[in-house]
Amino acid sequence: MTDLRIGYARCSTDAQDLAAQRAELESLGVASDRIYTDHGFTGRNRDRPGLAQALAAVRAGDTLVVPKLDRLARSVPDARDIADGLAERGVRLALGSTIYDPADPMGRMFFNVLATFAEFEADLIRLRTREGMAVARAKGKLRGKKPKLSDRQAAELTRMHATGKYSVSDLAELFSVSRPTVYRTLARQGPKR
Repeated sequence: MTDLRIGYARCSTDAQDLAAQRAELESLGVASDRIYTDHGFTGRNRDRPGLAQALAAVRAGDTLVVPKLDRLARSVPDARDIADGLAERGVRLALGSTIYDPADPMGRMFFNVLATFAEFEADLIRLRTREGMAVARAKGKLRGKKPKLSDRQAAELTRMHATGKYSVSDLAELFSVSRPTVYRTLARQGPKR
């Protein structure tokens, strides 16, 4: 049996930084080359390349170290599934400096409480985001993505397409946009009478 510490860190957006989590993992005894990360992935998404690599790297007797449980999973079923899978393989799970012991009833209860709070926090974030978007939409400040072409460019693109001399690919190249953008622009402009 080995006694290797493998670290896992995650942040949800590209704007966030993993430096604090990496520093915490290193302070917990994880070598910097043994830290696997996911950047820009939500904890609700179980299909994360860094998580898959970390889970594949641990062997019986090793310890998977995460700074906090919410970095590993944001739902109770996912957290339970990952923890149970690790225990079946003989891998310990460390939440910060605390080793999770699935055989200890108090440890299981504490783990479930932490997982419930992580899921609750994720649900609150989603709720606040939806509420904020509804308020912005009501104030007219949330109108979706800005079109790639101005109204004038869209009218010119439609006029050029109507002549029959330009293909969609030609128009995409001339206006420096993708073919789907040309198709959307033509659909928005509609048939001219």
